[in-house]
Amino acid sequence: MTHMNVVVYGADVVCASCVNAPSSKETYEWLQSILQRSFPDLDFNYVYKDIQSKDDIITDYDDYIVQQIDEDELFYPTLVINDEVVADGYIQYQQIKHFIQKEIADQS
Repeated sequence: MTHMNVVVYGADVVCASCVNAPSSKETYEWLQSILQRSFPDLDFNYVYKDIQSKDDIITDYDDYIVQQIDEDELFYPTLVINDEVVADGYIQYQQIKHFIQKEIADQS
């Protein structure tokens, strides 16, 4: 079974550039639902990291992602799967689906 580590970096406040988009937490919950339905044979591990909480930002990679968000190189929520940034800001399913299908093909 293929394992996918899904990390959403976000904040309680909606990103200024993402008006009318779902919040980071809503995106996180939506991802759990849609990925399990779309890829039932995959083993997903989900983590939500609040970019404003030092308790959540514990690795150098976490720091790197938060720094990119702080410098407006990425928008939040930022979706990372298996340590690769997949999408940021207004997250759309097609980007995620394409990435996961590519990961599955690469592991075959």
